[in-house]
Formats: sequence, C-alpha cells, structure tokens
Amino acid sequence: MIDRPPTYDELMRLTRRHFLGASALGLGALALDRVLGAPLSAAGGPAPAAGHPAPKAKRVIYLFQAGGPSQLETLDPKPLLRQRHGEQLPESVRQGQRLTGMSAGQAALPMAGSFAEFRRHGRSGIEMSDLLRHTGEVADHLCVVRSMHTEAINHDPAITFFASGSQIAGRPSMGAWMSYGLGSMNDNLPAFIVLVSKDATRDQPLYARLWGSGFLPSEHQGVQFRSGKEPVLFLTNPEGVSPHAREATIRALGRLNAEQSRATLDPEVEARVAQAEMAFRMQSSVPEVTDLSGESQETLDLYGPSARTPGTYAANCLLARRLVERGVRFVQLFHQGWDQHGDLPGGIRRQCAQTDQASAALVKDLARRGLLEDTLVVWGGEFGRTSYCQGAMSRDNYGRDHHPRCFSIWMAGGGVKPGHVHGATDDYGYNLVKDGVHVHDLHATMLHLLGVDHERLTFRFQGRHFRLTDIAGKVVRGVLA
Repeated sequence: MIDRPPTYDELMRLTRRHFLGASALGLGALALDRVLGAPLSAAGGPAPAAGHPAPKAKRVIYLFQAGGPSQLETLDPKPLLRQRHGEQLPESVRQGQRLTGMSAGQAALPMAGSFAEFRRHGRSGIEMSDLLRHTGEVADHLCVVRSMHTEAINHDPAITFFASGSQIAGRPSMGAWMSYGLGSMNDNLPAFIVLVSKDATRDQPLYARLWGSGFLPSEHQGVQFRSGKEPVLFLTNPEGVSPHAREATIRALGRLNAEQSRATLDPEVEARVAQAEMAFRMQSSVPEVTDLSGESQETLDLYGPSARTPGTYAANCLLARRLVERGVRFVQLFHQGWDQHGDLPGGIRRQCAQTDQASAALVKDLARRGLLEDTLVVWGGEFGRTSYCQGAMSRDNYGRDHHPRCFSIWMAGGGVKPGHVHGATDDYGYNLVKDGVHVHDLHATMLHLLGVDHERLTFRFQGRHFRLTDIAGKVVRGVLA
C-alpha cells in the first residue's frame, strides 16, 4: 500500500513560524530569541547576546510632557537673555532658520528673558528653575540633556517622531518595539501600558496611534489604562456572564483561531489569540495593580494631594511605579498642556504645579525601593520654545513659539550618569553649541541601556527591514554611567 502524499496544510504545519506559533511560549515570548538571537533568561529578561551591550535597565517609564515645555523656564538658564529682554533677536543668532506660521509674519522678534529664577541643586550643582523645586531635590539622580534637537516644527509630526521614530503616522511606537524585542516580564500584564492624565489642560490632541503597534504584531500595542471603575475598556465580563463562561468562550475561540491559523499562516491570528488570553488574565491582575488603597499615607503624601484621585498625573506616576514593580516593560505617561504661545508665566506655573512633585516623587520612590538602578525614567516633550516672544510682550506676560532647534529633557536611573548635564546651547538658548542629541540618538541610547543594539532590532515589512531608529541614530556615550 502506498501512503498518500501530505496535504498542503500538513506540510505547512512543519514550518518554523507554525512551530513557534503552536509552542507554549508563542512568538511574543520568543521575540528576543527570534530577532536578536539572545536566549531568554530565567528571570524573564534577555541574557546578553554576542554583539549586544550588557543591559543596564530592565524597564522604562517615559513621562511625556505633550505640547513642548519651555526649556528656558525649566532646565536651561540664560542670564544674558534676561539682560537683553525686549531687544530684537540678532539675525546672526537666528541664521535664517525657519519659523512657524504663527510668528513668521511678526515685524519684530523681541527676545524674552525668563521670569523664573534658577538655582543650583544638590552636590552636582545642576541649575534648575524654581518652578521645578521638587525636581531639584533629586538633581543628583538626574542626567539633564540640554542639547536635544528634532526636525519637526509642528506638534503632530513632532510627537509622532518621538513616539515612533518617524514623522509619518503608522510606524510602531517605541513601546511596541521594546515589547516586540524584549518580551514581557509578567504574563498577567501587558508589556506596554499607557496612562493619560485626566487633569491636564487639553490643547494638542493625543491619538491612540502614538502607542500603536504599526506593522508589528498587534499584541505589542500599548494598552491604555483609564481612571474609573473599568481601567481597561471591555475587560470586565458583561452582566450575566460568569468567569467560567468567559474562559470557555476564550478556549472555543482559541480552537477556531487555531484552525484559521493552520489554514492561512497569518501571524495576526496568533496575535489575536494572545490578546484574548491576556485580557482574560488581566481580569484579576488589573484590579489589583490599579488599587492604590494599600499604599501608605507617607507614599501618597510623597506624590502629592492629587495622588488620591485616580487618573491624575500624580496618581499615574504612582501607578507607573506599581506597574514596573510587577514587571511591566514600558510605561508611558502623557500629560498635555505645555503649548504656551501666550500667557506663558501663568500656564507653565500651572503645568509645573501639576507635575513637578509627582515626577520627583517617582524618582525618590523607585530609588528607595531599589528599582531606580534598573529602571530608566525619561521626562520631556516633543520640542522646546523660542527665545523670542510670540505676539505682544510685557515683562510679566509673554508667550513662546515652537523651537525644534534645541531643548531640554532629563533622564534618571537605568544606567545613565547621575548628577550630570550633557550638551549646551548658546547664550540665547537658540542654537546648539555642544554635543547635540537627536531623537534617533535618544532612541538608540534607550535601547542600548536595555541591552539592545538598535541597528539589529528590525522587522521586515513591504520589502525592507525597518527599525525604531530608521537609518540613523547613535548611542550617546556621554550620558552613560
């Protein structure tokens, strides 16, 4: 008797993709092995692989200040600008650089010195504005980068650039890249979680694509946690549906999806299965992690009065600590309201009052729990603000336009140099004069600290290999501890 030849489906079951998809770990948990060639360690993180840097950080908390905080009122003191307040910006400083449509038509570009006072903080003596009094208390933990620069001059492409390494929407977000490349350290929570402040001023819109997976498998997209009874939408069982019925439904769907996967070899089917299983496990893990009632009074006081109100920036900073404590790989907070084209003194005072204490508390809290050493914290927006005034100006009231040429961020923990200032701008805060750091450089450095060579974390899509840093980016050695 002659055996029949194998069918197409039987042959396809032997492919590497199908083997990985049908394995207990699945494609997501084997991402690092598949992409970088590094074995998963017993602790759930990557073991150092040949050709890759040794990881200093296991996780990231990115405190994104949407709208573009003014570096001149926060992290980059310019006494000469204050002395020349009201004078015309010299053409030798502007050098013909482009302006936005909001100030390009101004007959004059009067320089605006900062109303804020700057003081030195800590043993390191880093100068910061009095608006960041609490942040000054953790100055010796911080690496302040005063030489960030970007290419985008308007909000949407600029935020998209920081979020995904491209000004064009549709690319995977940095959190999705890190989920894909490094996997999760907790099977019951997503690797990438997003928190949006409910107490922020709504100016520039935020879109879910900023934490999307782009062309990566969809289980790597960021999951937004919200305030209220249902932190994750549609996670709770509908009325009348028991946990047992929900589990049976997921198992039945899993069998149906397995049949479809065998027939189509579509990896997105596997992603759908992974998401359904994660949602089921999150039904017990999410209520526990979002319940702040077990936090001590001292900890709540550390983050500030609004930490008791779910969804505020302070509460989200505290929640971020709880998430990384439980093994979440990448947590990104978004806080809007920094787009001060007018009434900058009043606006930035309000912004700093909402964010300063909680940002500093997060660094303190991580440090005292032994988590800061391997948690990278990043604070900053999509660009800076101009050293000249937009519109009418007085000593007590003025605004600043967008300025991508140079601005400031800070980082802490996770292998960066503490108590350090990197880079410098000119006396007017308009141009870089030392050690510029591009957006691609920041992404390359973040990946380096996580033990990943940014040039080797790639995904083939539409005929080419894509990466977070596109075809650019260099590790900023000057910020490494």
